[in-house]
Amino acid sequence: MSFEKIIGRISSIAAFVVVYLLASGVYLSYKGFVMKDGRIELVKSAYAIDKDAVGKKISTDLLIPWGRSIGNDDAKVTIYEYSSFGCYHCAHFQLKTLPEIQKEFIDTGIVRLVFNDFPLDQRSMQASMLAHCFKGQKFFRVSDQLFEKQREWGLASKPEEIFKKYAYLNGLSEADYEKCIKDRETAQEIMDGRQFAISHLGISGTPSFVISSAKGREVLYGAPDYDTLAALINKYLPEDKK
Repeated sequence: MSFEKIIGRISSIAAFVVVYLLASGVYLSYKGFVMKDGRIELVKSAYAIDKDAVGKKISTDLLIPWGRSIGNDDAKVTIYEYSSFGCYHCAHFQLKTLPEIQKEFIDTGIVRLVFNDFPLDQRSMQASMLAHCFKGQKFFRVSDQLFEKQREWGLASKPEEIFKKYAYLNGLSEADYEKCIKDRETAQEIMDGRQFAISHLGISGTPSFVISSAKGREVLYGAPDYDTLAALINKYLPEDKK
């Protein structure tokens, strides 16, 4: 191969790489993120919701992406939770209200709860990435830990060191932690789910919930207390299950 052809091929490859990186940057920017030192960082923050309010109705034909879930696969009501690990009201719901809901409705097979990440800021994104290092029920145990320790990592000058400590305490090696915390596929899954909630469900803050059953769907914005959420669950249950 001539020297000119070699230079031409190298130039073509370089041009492709530049175009790819530019396209990736545009995509990430659209989703509210940027690449920095091999990590995906959130740059467009959302906000926390402090009052619960029922929002718009959602078509039952809309296929809502599934996150990590607990409960019976055949439950008559599904609750899609959109939550940020850095949101105080999300932590209150997760640690105070959800255990009551779980005892009454999830553990009894009536409700299935699907947890969907909706990071509000960069630290919340990092927390989401850490939680996704774990599978099954351990995901929820680590999630509870992140909510319980919210102030510790939320106010830390170097939250990465705190997240690394949590990873080790939950049995993750340093190599596995570094691999999963930078996993582009997981980050894109979180970004896509967040964008779907914004574009199709009208969700722009946390916590938010979609209550779904064969009877219909509607969005609940804010952290509901037990009575509010229980009433909505019963509203969407079949008559013979109430």
